[in-house]
Amino acid sequence: MHVDILGSGPPLVLLHGWAMHGGIFAPLVEALRAHRTLHVVDLPGHGHSRGAAVPLRLDDCAAAVLDAVPDAPWCGWSLGGLVALRAATLRPARVPALAMVCATPKFVVADDWPQGMPVAVFHGFANGLHDDWQGTIDRFIALEAFGSDHMREELRLLRDAVLARGAPSPQVLADGLRLLEDGDLRAALPGLAMPSLWLGGRRDRLVNPAALQAAAALAPGARYVEVEHAGHAPFLTHADTVATALRAFLDGVPA
Repeated sequence: MHVDILGSGPPLVLLHGWAMHGGIFAPLVEALRAHRTLHVVDLPGHGHSRGAAVPLRLDDCAAAVLDAVPDAPWCGWSLGGLVALRAATLRPARVPALAMVCATPKFVVADDWPQGMPVAVFHGFANGLHDDWQGTIDRFIALEAFGSDHMREELRLLRDAVLARGAPSPQVLADGLRLLEDGDLRAALPGLAMPSLWLGGRRDRLVNPAALQAAAALAPGARYVEVEHAGHAPFLTHADTVATALRAFLDGVPA
């Protein structure tokens, strides 16, 4: 497991989303490094952790990251949010606070979860991986950037970052999509032992901000923050806004 350690101050763990790596957090790292020691993780099969012998499954990923970082608040974006939430439920004493950025306990729609994404979208990406994995990632990135006030800038940043640490294998990409499709941690929210922040982009076309609001309503001590003009990756185009929200949240958490 590859972990970059940057900055100074109390620790904070950052977990990236599907097909990405920890380098995607560069703008947020710059905004936070004077206030936090950031443990920026490359999830198994991604970036510099491509050779990690850890399956891309929730329990395995959560345990592997817990072994690689100190006790600290965790901040997970998209897929990374599922891993962070699972770690918080497995080892609550190790995760004193949880921040979910454009991430929910369940990504796909269900009869009792209308805010989720249509299953057909995941199936379309999964089918596309077999024929053109790079084109599939590009379509996913376009959906991530769509809706943002700074769509072109966000799209450029995502495209520049995605292969900067090498290409993830198609199998890892397929495993990640399956994890997003099958993951459902809603039952853990009422018993969540730590305060949580749920931060969404109002113009996110991949993860409905209403899903973050619904999740925050289920968790004790939770708060929801919305970035008005942001899409699925608000830390790219509104890094200072996201950093301010994180700092305000974390400053209220006992050391």
